[in-house]
Amino acid sequence: MHIGDNGCIREKDVIGIFDLEVTTTMKTTGEFLHISQEEGFTVNAVTRGEMPKSFILADTEGVSRVYISPVSTSTLYKRCTRKGKERGSSDE
Repeated sequence: MHIGDNGCIREKDVIGIFDLEVTTTMKTTGEFLHISQEEGFTVNAVTRGEMPKSFILADTEGVSRVYISPVSTSTLYKRCTRKGKERGSSDE
């Protein structure tokens, strides 16, 4: 699944897709994102001039990662569901 800035993750690795505007109003989510960045588990897929819109929590090869994306949650969801229907068993 394309998440921005030429970044892709396998759909089967996705644990959840979250809207940054909605979730960062909660203190615990802000703390989670801050800690994941400090500990090196955050991958930024936002290029200069783009606004981050979502984050994806994924487990890649046994390592949890947080991907910051300029792509909206609704678009990411559509990419997940459309690819599965069009390609059958696609992982990305």
